[in-house]
Amino acid sequence: MRVIVLIKATRDTEAGVLPDEKLLTAMGQYNETLVEAGVMLAGEGLHPSSKGVRVHFAGSSRRVIDGPFAETKELIAGFWIWQVRSMEEAIEWIKRCPNPTGDESEIEIRPVFEAEDLGAEFTPELRKQEERLRAQIAQKA
Repeated sequence: MRVIVLIKATRDTEAGVLPDEKLLTAMGQYNETLVEAGVMLAGEGLHPSSKGVRVHFAGSSRRVIDGPFAETKELIAGFWIWQVRSMEEAIEWIKRCPNPTGDESEIEIRPVFEAEDLGAEFTPELRKQEERLRAQIAQKA
């Protein structure tokens, strides 16, 4: 199963405060462990929401909303995508994670939809398209 691991933003991450060398080193070592175990598929930190935008959809209209965004606790500061056997395994890995902000922080783990989760609506034609797109992405990586 694939999961996305979401590192929640804090006041500091939203203010653009970068991690110090000690935290970067600890996270680098943790990421190496994840990669060596075959767990980590991707992972990145994100710039503060002040550098982002949201696009609001209402029917066929689109409205761009510039950051920063309120409710820091609802924002994301970074993510990983992991391949694990179960949610329990993902939880065990996250318990080994260095504190990502060095202060009070929160990490959310959510399963990623797989083809078999989508039911009959995900037709054989759509499955083939998905496989083709994934192959194209893998070639460019």
